[in-house]
Amino acid sequence: MATDARDLAVALARKGFRDGGGAVACLESLGDVPDALVDQIASVASPDTALSSLASIASHMGAAELLDLLASDDELRLRLLVVLGTSEALGDFLTRHPEHVHDLSATDLARHPIPLDLRRQQMEEATTADDLRVAYHRKLLHIAARDLTALTTFEESSAELSDLAVATLGAALRIAREAEPDAALSRLTIMAMGKTGGHELNYLSDVDVIFVHEPVDGADDDAALNAATRLAVAVMKLCREHTGEGTIWEVDAELRPEGKNGPLVRTLASHVAYYEKWASTWEFQALLKARFAAGDEELGQAYIDALSPMIWFASTRPHFVSDVRAMRRRVIDNIPAAQRSRQLKLGAGGLRDVEFAVQLLQLVHGRADETLRSPTTLKALGALIDGGYVGRRDGAAMEEAYEFLRTLEHRIQLYKLRRSHIVPEDPEDLRRLGRSMGFRQNPGEALTKEWQAHRRIVRRLHEKLFYQPLLEAVASLPTDHLRLTPLAAEQRLTALGFVDPKGALAHIQALTSGLSRRAAIQKSLLPAMLAWFAESPDPDGGLLAFRKISEGLGETHWYLRKLRDEGEGAEQLAHVLSSSRYVTDLILRAPDSVALLGDDAELRPLERERLRTEVDLAAGRHRDPQNAIRAVRRVRRRELSRVGIADVLGRLDITEVGEALTDISTATLAGALTASTAAVEAERGEMPTRMSIVLMGRLGGGEAGYGSDADVMFVHDPCEGADETEAASAATAVVQGLRRMLAAPGDDPALEVDAELRPEGKNGPLVRTFASYRAYYEKWSSVWEAQALLRANATVGDADLNARFTQLIDPLRFPEGGATADEVREIRRIKARVDSERLPRGANPKTHLKLGRGGLADVEWTVQLLQMQHAHAVPELRTTRTLQALHAAVKADLVSHDDAMALESAWRLVSRIRNAVVLMRGKGAESMVEHAGDRAGVAHLLGYGMDEGERLNDDYLRTTRHARKVVERIFYE
Repeated sequence: MATDARDLAVALARKGFRDGGGAVACLESLGDVPDALVDQIASVASPDTALSSLASIASHMGAAELLDLLASDDELRLRLLVVLGTSEALGDFLTRHPEHVHDLSATDLARHPIPLDLRRQQMEEATTADDLRVAYHRKLLHIAARDLTALTTFEESSAELSDLAVATLGAALRIAREAEPDAALSRLTIMAMGKTGGHELNYLSDVDVIFVHEPVDGADDDAALNAATRLAVAVMKLCREHTGEGTIWEVDAELRPEGKNGPLVRTLASHVAYYEKWASTWEFQALLKARFAAGDEELGQAYIDALSPMIWFASTRPHFVSDVRAMRRRVIDNIPAAQRSRQLKLGAGGLRDVEFAVQLLQLVHGRADETLRSPTTLKALGALIDGGYVGRRDGAAMEEAYEFLRTLEHRIQLYKLRRSHIVPEDPEDLRRLGRSMGFRQNPGEALTKEWQAHRRIVRRLHEKLFYQPLLEAVASLPTDHLRLTPLAAEQRLTALGFVDPKGALAHIQALTSGLSRRAAIQKSLLPAMLAWFAESPDPDGGLLAFRKISEGLGETHWYLRKLRDEGEGAEQLAHVLSSSRYVTDLILRAPDSVALLGDDAELRPLERERLRTEVDLAAGRHRDPQNAIRAVRRVRRRELSRVGIADVLGRLDITEVGEALTDISTATLAGALTASTAAVEAERGEMPTRMSIVLMGRLGGGEAGYGSDADVMFVHDPCEGADETEAASAATAVVQGLRRMLAAPGDDPALEVDAELRPEGKNGPLVRTFASYRAYYEKWSSVWEAQALLRANATVGDADLNARFTQLIDPLRFPEGGATADEVREIRRIKARVDSERLPRGANPKTHLKLGRGGLADVEWTVQLLQMQHAHAVPELRTTRTLQALHAAVKADLVSHDDAMALESAWRLVSRIRNAVVLMRGKGAESMVEHAGDRAGVAHLLGYGMDEGERLNDDYLRTTRHARKVVERIFYE
């Protein structure tokens, strides 16, 4: 006997049972099971689950009776086995209620489809909570049997599930009314939302609803509201409570006005007032699927009549684009990182991508075209195809992918009747799901492969559905039956955030017209490019710049290849062009900068020595000084492009940006000094003096910004035996030539060389001898000049002269014994005067980026005071860099960690804002930008959402306020 059992287990395993021993035990409990029945069980999705459920049902129904029933009714046998092999939960239901096995032979299972009125009538038999659960699961069994045996299509099954939910809500409301003594005081209606409202419900989803009520004539408003609220609560409890008969589903009312924070039940007038004044775009998008479910039908229709017209004006709302972007971001943010790759609903290429694209198209075009207003995703997609808004081939592919993904979602949920949108990783689960979807050879692998293929299709079409028709709208011969009118195309572009849709259409036409190779590549690329432009602050500017670059580079092979083959490079280009006017201008002046995109190695700033070498080599190739300086400026332009692109793409920290821009300016000054010296020598002969450039200010501190001038001092030291007058004249000629060369108009932004920090400022000579500097500092230097020298970095020109100059100024900026009490008072007096007198008239002291409270000057003066007081004793403070000095002060216990963090946070944020303003609009700003569009652009560059300009402003005010408190405590004591 034992041998027979082992042999049978092996035979069953060969047929597809995973647990041969368990299968043998189940067969023994059933009795004499025909081989043909065993083979049929082996063919279902999970033979083990089906057989185990059969044994359980038999234990309550009687094995002989069950086997006789299966033998006598082929249709019942097929439906029962398929259901049991796919859904363990429905097997448990039939174990509790074996009498409902007979339902699977009933003639009404062949009805195609079952009308809603009949569904409501069928649920009338429920009079208690458990009656409701049994009736619901009985009807769910019927739907599953019809679905799994292909008596209904996916759309029909989803509609039946939705209608069953509506009928269940109606029965629950009837039961609740019978238990509520004041039910007659209120007319209550339940509006179905989400998938229930859209006739596309899953096997197990939350059922989204909104409750609306009106007091009956003569009833007290408060009493009626309280009664309606108790009824709503009772309906929700009836559906979600767990009993011996299980549960049904959660009733989710969070789509109501104000969500969780709003009242559960409102009057119709209250709903209308909310949607007229306060509702967000996503709330009108949710109303696309609203329909009457249960209760007072007349009130439900009044709700639809009052609110439906508002839906179709949502795309004209001022914040439509930002609201849409916020919705997309919330969807992505809600996915746990561990689930992202297996999320069937919210992940990339998932169901939400299809639904979002369809609903967005409905909102944009449904205002003028009423045929697009279906609440059901597939019907709406069909209408978009029929209306010419979506190509037939693409639309058919999207329909197929959506139906596959939804069917997979149904199969996942049906097994345990649990709400899930995660494709399992367990091989056995995948095998069962694959078999339930019709895959027989390596079902788990085949299912995964098919799922991934559909995901890729959805990801591609999600972009293409919205953007491809824009190309066809401007084509001379529309293809694929697309007939998007110019007006419809303009509406779509406006919805994407284009301010000048007519101009955008003209650019699209220019890019895609003709039969050239470039036009063909642009046609294939532009749908994605338009999507990327739309995700940035200035899509109009991005598209225009893209057209100019494409026209400038023409048929250049590397450019077309980069666009066609390097998706990351094309995406980066779109992001940069629509985010930064500064970098866009650089690229337009030198389109070959596009070659930097798509390569991480190319987006790292060059090391300092390599950059200096490149500049020297570039200048050295030309005998003519003018050609030499042009070569130097070409290198500068390329490197500014490299750093700007990397910064816009979020690849660089603010300190890395400062170092990189400083290195570029330093190398440029060195190259210009060489070129200008060569020009003077060509005219006058060999230079009679050695020269050095001392970097000052933010440049000396390695903290240059995009809008920074080059603050410097010029030093020269006549050669032995040289005439001092001739040496001074030659040095002045070199400096004047250098400034003229770098300020001249060119393809790169001019570099203004500012020498006003020199002794005596504007009134002093532009260039001094080393001896003159020494004499001045010994006799006349004031405390503010010593403070300015904290950032002096002698690094360009003659190396020996640079070293001597550094030795000269170190005792001034790092005085022995530290700054005196009088000097500290003087520094504080000067700072107070700067705060009161140098702030521009009308400027807000809270928002001025440099001189405002907690701004750059506050932080830098505080750190510099600490340096002047303590650098004699703390060598680490002897640095030109603000943050290095601040960190050294913390290490030396001169500043607390918390205070230093407050100062550093303000310095970093304000520096980033200043840079972002220049990047965004190509010129700087003294104060925090106020225009909403500018704030959106700056926020975008700083990593905020484009609709989070106000959050950026709040962060700025809070951060600088905290820094100012530290400044008042440390600097002013």
